[in-house]
Amino acid sequence: MTELFKNYIGGKWLESASGSTFDRRNPATGEVIGVFTDSDARDVDAAVVAASKAFASWRLYPAPKRGEILFKAARILEERKEAYAREMTEEMGKVLDETRGDIQEAIDMTYYMAGEGRRMFGQTTPSEMRNKFQMSVRKPHGVVGLITPWNFPMAIPSWKMMPAIVAGNTVVLKPATFTPKLSIRLVEVLEEAGLPGGVVNIVLGSGSKVGDPLLNHPGVPVISFTGSTETGRAVAMAAARHNKRLTLEMGGKNAVIVMDDADLDLAVEGILWGAFGTTGQRCTATSRVVVHKAVQAELAERLAARAGKLKIGNGLDQDVQVGPLVSAGQLETVHGYVEVGRVDGADLIAGGKIANQGALVNGHFHEPTIFDNVTPDMRIAREEIFGPVVSLLPVDSLDTAIEVVNGVEYGLSAAIFTQDVNNAFRAMRDIFTGILYINAGTTGAEIHLPFGGTKGTGNGHREAGTAAIDFYTEWQSIYVDYSGKLQRAQIDPVG
Repeated sequence: MTELFKNYIGGKWLESASGSTFDRRNPATGEVIGVFTDSDARDVDAAVVAASKAFASWRLYPAPKRGEILFKAARILEERKEAYAREMTEEMGKVLDETRGDIQEAIDMTYYMAGEGRRMFGQTTPSEMRNKFQMSVRKPHGVVGLITPWNFPMAIPSWKMMPAIVAGNTVVLKPATFTPKLSIRLVEVLEEAGLPGGVVNIVLGSGSKVGDPLLNHPGVPVISFTGSTETGRAVAMAAARHNKRLTLEMGGKNAVIVMDDADLDLAVEGILWGAFGTTGQRCTATSRVVVHKAVQAELAERLAARAGKLKIGNGLDQDVQVGPLVSAGQLETVHGYVEVGRVDGADLIAGGKIANQGALVNGHFHEPTIFDNVTPDMRIAREEIFGPVVSLLPVDSLDTAIEVVNGVEYGLSAAIFTQDVNNAFRAMRDIFTGILYINAGTTGAEIHLPFGGTKGTGNGHREAGTAAIDFYTEWQSIYVDYSGKLQRAQIDPVG
């Protein structure tokens, strides 16, 4: 019998108020991997009430002790890494090496934020007045609503949950309907590690029936959202109406610059991994290659030859390099962009087809696809595709390359391959993205540095590192006057 996965509200696993359910199928095989309770605003309200009640005591729980619970959770995740990786491949489709990396990110983030329980630092400063002390301290906000995407089913929930929890907030998590199982596994681990009931709550269901009520709930002052730019803009408008604190992590159109002095062997490896790892379903995926005309022909030939040899199939097969897209709808969207590229006049040099022969017939597979001689005004060079499609855009100088990289609405990740240190430093100065790699691809961010983007990718906040603690806490400045008289700071002379 297929397992039924439930909401977790106030420390209890509960079916939805409606009793409705939805299935989730393996995108490689079409097999049902679980039945999930399908929730609505009533379940969201119950979760917010539980989180509000838990906040009263959790905010007073010593931060180092909060961290100790996270340390326990990280150790449990380590023990179950392989089992969870296999479940994630069945749920989301990406190959085992990548799902192991997804779980490892959650492990790393949990350990990192556990340590922040003993580093919730503020500042002390000297006062302008005699017999006066002053300092700043961090305080939690309260109930935090987390809305997460399907492409990193455990890593991204951990990016949001762990800093929120260790800072003293309580959480209501709404995972993506495509990939709820691994978010449930993460909550199960926190429960097992001893997290008090109500500190973390998870409500399963769609954006309209769960995400919108969570976003608009008056008891949720903080929202963290990762998803498409279109949805993120709607989230921003709704949050503004209620004056909610908001972090947005949205789309990307990430570019690799390949200069005429680049190590092409290294560049090919970086581009293939960035473009076709996770089947292109990463916000940091390489979608554009801005290549110097002097090496364009050789790079295009090498990439096309290598892309054509990548093995497509079920990610549980250790030899497979490219798994399925997450859904039939995503496959349709990606292939639609391939047709757009053809019509707009780009040169298709690799792939271009839906892969549905033999063992692939029941899955959502697409060939790794490369277009050459793409111009910056083409849709495939400007719009996020979120699939295994990459475009080569020829340029004749570094100045033009940087202009092309910056010339889209997004600003998440970029990279440059060059052996010239001057080129590297000019790229660091002039490329306007939240993340920049030198002689590496556009993916591979580590959890102890800030993660996020500029322009249409985000709204200025960052995830990961200590920057995450800044989002999930509020500063309070405290002044202690022990002079025994009223001192009016700048008004009174120091006597």
